[in-house]
Order: sequence, then structure tokens, then C-alpha cells
Amino acid sequence: MSTTLPAIRIASAVDAATLSVFARRVFHDTFAADNDPADMALYLDYAFSESKQRGELADPARVCLLVEHEGVLVAYASVFRGSGNEQVTAGHPVELERFYVDGAWHGRGVAAPLMAAVREVALEWGGDALWLGVWERNPKAIRFYEKQGFERVGAQTFTLGADVQRDAVMRAPLGAA
Repeated sequence: MSTTLPAIRIASAVDAATLSVFARRVFHDTFAADNDPADMALYLDYAFSESKQRGELADPARVCLLVEHEGVLVAYASVFRGSGNEQVTAGHPVELERFYVDGAWHGRGVAAPLMAAVREVALEWGGDALWLGVWERNPKAIRFYEKQGFERVGAQTFTLGADVQRDAVMRAPLGAA
């Protein structure tokens, strides 16, 4: 296996099909064991269709970062400006909508550089805080975000199919450390 670090780039509309397949698979792999299959299927069809990905990639208020290794997608993050949350104290909050690393790449040095790229995008937009919602039953992700400087500031609901779940809302400051 190559020791070259994966490359990070901004996705474009031509990536919609690949992103749709990858996002569906990684979300399913991450959450299917803990959720009803019918709810999972509904959510996957809603959130990760190729047409929805194409629309999000064309949205000037969003940036999707792809991490590729030898031409294969191994992780991605989606960042959204103009999205606030009443629990997030910030003048110019930027939402980290999605942050997923293929399970085979966990622990291989992909997540931290991707988070650094997310922060760079948010700073370029003039953001002063980065925020996200993470399922409260995903302790591994919560620990990662805490290591990245995020703190819990509240909770919100997240609907997976017909199942209303609870996400922790987390916030990290941007700018000078």
C-alpha cells in the first residue's frame, strides 16, 4: 500500500454520482446497525440521491471537500455558510453539515487534515465559529470532535426516516488560537 497522504480537493457537479454512492455507503455502514432498516432506507434516498448531491454541489453557500487516495474517494466533508443554530454563539457561524471517513481509513491520518481544510474554508468565508450536530449515540465521533476543539453547547433533533433522534450540538471557535 502506498504511504502517500490522500489528496483533498473541492468537489464539483461532476462528482455528484460518485459522492452519492460513497455517502450512502458510509452513512449506512456507520449507522445501519443501530437503526430500523426502513428508516435508514428512507433517509438514504432523501439525503444522498445523485440529484440532491448535484444540487448541493451547485449551491454557492456550500463547499464539499473530497479526500481521495489513488483516485478513490475515502472521506468527505460538507460545509454550509449562512446556517445558524440558536445554541451556537457566533457572529458568523459556519455549519459542518457532514464529515465522514470510510471505515477502512479510520486511524490512518485522514480526519485531522480534512478538518483543517474545513476550518480553512470557514475562515475564508469570514466564519468565527464552526458548529455541527452529531448523534448523541456516536461516542467515537463526539470524542474526535472534542479533540478537534469542539464543545457541546446544546442539542437538536434529527429525523432519520420516521425516527426522531437527538443530536448533540457542538461548537468550535475559529480564528487565532
